[in-house]
Amino acid sequence: MTTLGVVFRPQQPPERLRDVVRAADESGLDELWLWEDCFLEGGIATAAAALAWSERVRVGVGVLPVPLRNVAVTAMELATLERMFPGRGIWGVGHGVQDWMGQVGERVASPITLLREYLDALRALLAGQRITVKGRYVRLDDVALDWPPSAAPPILAAATGPRTLSVVGEAADGVILTSSTPADGIRTAAGIVRAARPEALAAQPYPIVVYLLAATGPGAAERVAAELRGEGRDTIPDIGVAGDARAIADTVLRWIEAGATSVVLQPTGDEPDPVGFVRFAAEQVRPLVS
Repeated sequence: MTTLGVVFRPQQPPERLRDVVRAADESGLDELWLWEDCFLEGGIATAAAALAWSERVRVGVGVLPVPLRNVAVTAMELATLERMFPGRGIWGVGHGVQDWMGQVGERVASPITLLREYLDALRALLAGQRITVKGRYVRLDDVALDWPPSAAPPILAAATGPRTLSVVGEAADGVILTSSTPADGIRTAAGIVRAARPEALAAQPYPIVVYLLAATGPGAAERVAAELRGEGRDTIPDIGVAGDARAIADTVLRWIEAGATSVVLQPTGDEPDPVGFVRFAAEQVRPLVS
């Protein structure tokens, strides 16, 4: 079954997160997603708070930029959360926005190489292995977690271009696509990652998480158009949706038909009522896509 989520945009102040989490938990939303965008809220801090404030909703982080975090630290953080809240986290990593990585002095010459090395090491550590790695970027000497999770969680990775999609298909447990991805882009990405899957895993389910820019209520169309214009994405056809529950659900269904296994509604950065948007998604949109 395809899941429906909402992302808490880090353009919202962190003190608003608690009310959003509670609304997600109470309303029956499948997934609440968080971002670690520079230089807004931290992904691990917000995920820990969201998991602690809720009982049932799954909490996703999409994504942690790998240049910012030593892989052993990420493994420690995720293992800790998995042991405290087993199976409720959805963990995504990515090579990060390169301009931001440059701002903090962590830009690397080959982001794809770093992502591949990182995925291999992170998944091994979370599986309880003791590893030594002498990669171009990832270097570990006889490292193992003292408190690995009882079951290694799937690790998803963000990707856009075909080279990164191939690496993610080979080395990650699922892919996360941005809201700049129209239905045809979802089909193309799904084909690339599935073609890259190891033969032994080809028959296993492979999550494809897609963000969908969405807005409802007064001024919804104007807010979506303004955000796309401001980000230089208004020339990409067939992304973003504004309207009532039926209009948004119809777009979600098209994304599902194109291959998405989880559609995450992405409110505009200036969404005036993030709590209301969560309840709208869970109570009005979700029944139309079940």
